[in-house]
Amino acid sequence: MKLSAFFDLASFGMKTVLFKKKDAILGTIILTDKCNLKCKHCSVNNITAIVHPYNQIRDEMRRLYDMGIRILFFCGGETFIWHDGDKSLRDLVIEAKSMGFLIVNVVTNGTFSLDLPEADLILLSLDGDRERHNAVRGDTYDTIMNNIAHATSDNICFYMAVNQINKDAIREVCETARDTKNVRAVSFNFHTPYPDTKELALTKEEKTECCEVIKQMMKEGAPVFNLKSAFPYIINNSFPTPCYQCVVMENGKLSICGRCIDVPGLCDQCGYFFVAEYTLLFKGNLKIIFEMLRTYLKYV
Repeated sequence: MKLSAFFDLASFGMKTVLFKKKDAILGTIILTDKCNLKCKHCSVNNITAIVHPYNQIRDEMRRLYDMGIRILFFCGGETFIWHDGDKSLRDLVIEAKSMGFLIVNVVTNGTFSLDLPEADLILLSLDGDRERHNAVRGDTYDTIMNNIAHATSDNICFYMAVNQINKDAIREVCETARDTKNVRAVSFNFHTPYPDTKELALTKEEKTECCEVIKQMMKEGAPVFNLKSAFPYIINNSFPTPCYQCVVMENGKLSICGRCIDVPGLCDQCGYFFVAEYTLLFKGNLKIIFEMLRTYLKYV
């Protein structure tokens, strides 16, 4: 992270904590819900299968920037599917950087060529060892690992959604992150149980066991991009929701925190680690503040 970006984000954080502001700093744009996979835990793919046009995405980027957003995520569906004429995902990342966003990240399932060195992080979904990942996402593990090996930058971060299928593969994913070229870190979430995927949700006891494994892997030197100070809040779903500092833009609609905010009762079962981390950060939790500083400076 550039020093100027660090100071800008730190200034936002201090103002938010001191003056109890609810301004957003992190924005996500959904480029499309079209996806080449049908993952067992996903409730938001191929609902419309519309690929939103470049001019619309650019206007949404400008709208978020004018709101004060400085950390931008591009999500799907599958982001690398996105094209509009001769415009590609790379053009969007470059446009976002030139517009002034300080951090620009991309979320992907990893089944397309990973040639995107302009992104600060490519958050790539790896949901276990070969057997359990393929049980969640279909026969894609070997394709993903081959794409990682041939990636043009070391800006990849694994992004694992822990559920009933893969809950015993956390150690394997941590070790793969540690030992794989071009992979910088691994970030975890717990499955958020949309109505059609409730059976994949973890119990409180299972979340506790998973967090113990993650903490152990941290002790062993695994590059985990999560804050262990937030684990008790995540296990108990005791962090405040929604996160007002995060917004999602999809086809012109702005949602606070995430798309799941429209599903009654789902916020109370939120499994997104970053939501807990950000809400606790902007509430002024000192342990979270110092751990986030250390973690972001190391991996972003």
